[in-house]
Amino acid sequence: MIKVKEVRVIDHDSSQLGIISTREALSIAREKDLDLVMVSPNTVPPVCRIMDFGRHKYEQEKKFKEAKKKQHVTDIKELTVSYKIGEHDFQVRVKRIKEFVEHGDKVKMSVKLRGREEQHAHLAVNLLNKFAAQSDEYASVEKPATREGKQVLMILVPKKGV
Repeated sequence: MIKVKEVRVIDHDSSQLGIISTREALSIAREKDLDLVMVSPNTVPPVCRIMDFGRHKYEQEKKFKEAKKKQHVTDIKELTVSYKIGEHDFQVRVKRIKEFVEHGDKVKMSVKLRGREEQHAHLAVNLLNKFAAQSDEYASVEKPATREGKQVLMILVPKKGV
């Protein structure tokens, strides 16, 4: 597949063989039961390496899978409460916030206001601020409690270094 007359060849043990013709490089690779792979096609002359391409491809996929395992995708978990929440329910929600934040997820707290409850939006803001104060040691407020339509929203994120 290499359509150039001369290439710079690097052997499988990383030693340079110099600039040689493509046919000669292919014959050297075949003698060693390896492949001739173009590593840098934009240089003059192009750089080719003698290697086992199947093994090289396998190792690349293995590195990619390892890197993918170590990644953590941050999810946004949503907790919806009423501003008339009881004390026990409040403590349960605080515990859930702690679990989500320790797992590395963001938490979106929302209080839905229905009917006449819209007149008392300040109580919902106070409740969300109380949640922020309770979870202050492991979570910080990314977006403070603000009213958006018929609901009050707040976003908590994990604290750095915890």
